[in-house]
Amino acid sequence: MKFSTLLRHFREGAKNIIRNGWMSFASMSSIFISLFILGTFFLLALNVNSMAGQMESQVQIRVYLQLNVDQAKMTELQNKIGNLAEVSKVTFVSKEEGLELLRKNLGEDNKDLLEGYENEKNPLPDSFTVEVYDPQTIESAAQQIDAINKADELAPIAKIKYGQGTVETLFKITNAVRNIGIVIVIGLSVTAMFLISNTIKMTILARRREIGIMKLVGATNSFIRWPFFIEGALIGIISSVITTIAILIGYAQLVKLTQMEMSLMMIKLVTLDESGLLTAALLVGLGTLIGIWGSTISIRKYLKV
Repeated sequence: MKFSTLLRHFREGAKNIIRNGWMSFASMSSIFISLFILGTFFLLALNVNSMAGQMESQVQIRVYLQLNVDQAKMTELQNKIGNLAEVSKVTFVSKEEGLELLRKNLGEDNKDLLEGYENEKNPLPDSFTVEVYDPQTIESAAQQIDAINKADELAPIAKIKYGQGTVETLFKITNAVRNIGIVIVIGLSVTAMFLISNTIKMTILARRREIGIMKLVGATNSFIRWPFFIEGALIGIISSVITTIAILIGYAQLVKLTQMEMSLMMIKLVTLDESGLLTAALLVGLGTLIGIWGSTISIRKYLKV
């Protein structure tokens, strides 16, 4: 196709949007509303997934040692645990550090409860904090640590804690939330595609007489199709860009307004830098695709191709 012909089709497609102002406005409004709902749920799904990941990343194994374990045995045990495939980091926590951490957790109002528990009177054991690469493998890592303890004749470990039962429930909930989010986003995407394409079909249906006249005067299918094709693409692009700008501006304000409250709750929203490009690509890509698809499918009926 010649560049001049393509330019002509582009001009005609743009003119059609202006010429059929109310129908074009209806199509753009339909795309805006559908993509706005989809974009909102998409950002919600991203944040739910991020929060689930934050919760999972805080899951750790605490390995409490017997009171009579010497330094050499501690170092040997730390190396064995650190060599496990699932383990990413092993941190030694002395009983003094454990007591200080307990004081912080109790807060200023209850610090007197630990008065006098220093040095030899400290009842807490030494311990290890074990972190894993994948939170889903924490149970397997805990079982392997228990096996290391049982294989040692001195059995230097007194207790292994990782929130057994609670952790499994947490993983079930976070996995269910992720799956539900994916299903909702996919369902909204399909719904948006059919809703928007039907609106574009109505736009072309209102101009079937125009198409019929062009066929009668000898216009080829390609000559008729291209302006509609470009018109659908422009409607999709313009609407999706406006939707993307509206959503990202709104989301940026939401992040800014809730930053302090969320940080106090130890929750971090996905930043605009992390989500903006992905959201824009989804909405603009889907809007453009729907605009082209709706026009192409609709015009075929009247061209008898």
